[in-house]
Amino acid sequence: MKYFKKLVGERIYLSPVNIEDVEKYVEWFCDFTMTDGVGRSGEVMTIKGEKEYLENATNNKLDFAIVKLENDKLIGNCGFNEIDYKHRKAEIGLFIGDENNRSKGYGKEILKLLLDYGFNYLNLNNIMLTVKSFNERAINCYQKVGFKEIGRRRKSYFLNGKYYDDIYMDILAEEFKESYIRNKNI
Repeated sequence: MKYFKKLVGERIYLSPVNIEDVEKYVEWFCDFTMTDGVGRSGEVMTIKGEKEYLENATNNKLDFAIVKLENDKLIGNCGFNEIDYKHRKAEIGLFIGDENNRSKGYGKEILKLLLDYGFNYLNLNNIMLTVKSFNERAINCYQKVGFKEIGRRRKSYFLNGKYYDDIYMDILAEEFKESYIRNKNI
């Protein structure tokens, strides 16, 4: 597959998504170890549906492929959803598709790239995300980067016979002072 180094970090880079990766995304969305964490286990992803999703980008959304620098291997997807340029806010999300690449620090690096880009290039002031209460690994990662819990929607997610909370977290531009994108010009 062909990727482009839009946002370069230490071990990964973020590239515009490649439509040719559609089968890999569908494969990942058939894996409960991945979909449980992002709240999509109740959905069935098809190649046609995922291809339409990838082709129909909107102005209030930016999707990136997550690619390893060492071997140009796709490991996941991330991006901005619901970008509101007027009020300078957006939501972000990410997933690492292959379980072998989880718990290796990639999530923290991805978040720092997104936050640097969001605050310093998109001129956002507030970036938010939602995480399921059982996903302690993700919650810990978000907190390490500086996200703070701002609220919960109690028992709003049903999975495998139990209810879990949706946790809302955010970070402000004034709380993120890092410069993390390695291929900046200025």
